Amino acid sequence: MTRTGWVWHEAFNWHNTGNGAGFFQPGGFIQPYEAFDNPATKGRFAALVEVSGFLDELHRIQVSEVSDEEILRVHTPGYLTQLEALDATGGDAGESAVFGPQGLKIAKLAAGAVANAVRAVLTGEVANAYALVRPAGHHAEPDRGRGFCLFANTSIATMIAREEFGIERVAIVDWDVHHGNGTQAVFWNDPNVLTISLHQDQLYPVDSGFIEENGGPDAVGTAINVPLPAGTGDGGYLHAVEQVVIPALERFRPELIIIGSGMDAAATDPLGRMVVTSEGFRAMSRTMIGAAERLAGGRIVFAHEGGYSAAYVPFCGMAVLEELSGKKSAVDDPYMQFFASYPQLALEPWQAEAIERAATLVAAVPDFRRTASATA
Repeated sequence: MTRTGWVWHEAFNWHNTGNGAGFFQPGGFIQPYEAFDNPATKGRFAALVEVSGFLDELHRIQVSEVSDEEILRVHTPGYLTQLEALDATGGDAGESAVFGPQGLKIAKLAAGAVANAVRAVLTGEVANAYALVRPAGHHAEPDRGRGFCLFANTSIATMIAREEFGIERVAIVDWDVHHGNGTQAVFWNDPNVLTISLHQDQLYPVDSGFIEENGGPDAVGTAINVPLPAGTGDGGYLHAVEQVVIPALERFRPELIIIGSGMDAAATDPLGRMVVTSEGFRAMSRTMIGAAERLAGGRIVFAHEGGYSAAYVPFCGMAVLEELSGKKSAVDDPYMQFFASYPQLALEPWQAEAIERAATLVAAVPDFRRTASATA
């Protein structure tokens, strides 16, 4: 059987977000330190895959830059011109989307990595794929960068799938702890792309991700937001996947599923207040892979988004890779001995209530079940 594809390039570790403290540039009483989005947050995941020997179980997909033409399928010419003007010195692409000199090439490589993972799945080169990239993409809007994101990686890959391969319907399921505002904005009025975002309620951006945001006039029902209460753990997230995501996918019948694989809902993340463990990410991944096998011919691509616990992200990532490949690595999550007894891992009544409200949105998702059956 064709193996799981793996995309990583050392250049992603060279994406320069400066030496500020968290969000802020150094100066005054802000002592120089490191940004939340620093190389270790992704590089340690890639290192664990290699050092554990699990890289031998994966099929390495080559990385190449997206073209300007591919970028302009999603982003405005003015935004691309702005990035080109900043490239010599670096700067902020919009709102907390800092990059260093010559950082534009790295951002194009990150978007190209996700695009190539999609191509590899759609051509049958691999059965499924994981693209570990930096910078992330789901906050980038058509005309600006936001929240550590320069290009809308999964959105660009979706447009490539549609234009190069004739894929009609794509579902993008984003479980990053922050709302996938950029992805939603790109496809707001597109009836052929279903965007689903599971995120901590009003974390970032604070003014988006509400349950009432359901798609534009020509695409009502194709945007679903599941704003979850702070403190939601494995049980709550899996319940949201089972009660909202899967029924929505069953109606929409996508031909390709892309997962915005943010890992900042993890229990140790500095930017989120959720309690998801590696076993939670494993269970969600298993459920989504099963849905792809039933609905989309197995075509599923995981594209890394956020996740800022450099110590814990690697173990969460390995759990996802094990599910994608169907193989067990030599790695066991050492943190689970602490997390297993956490009461926050269980579904709580107030979390179930929030999920039930979101579940009512499924009825508005365009229903392609009959069409899919007729063409099967």
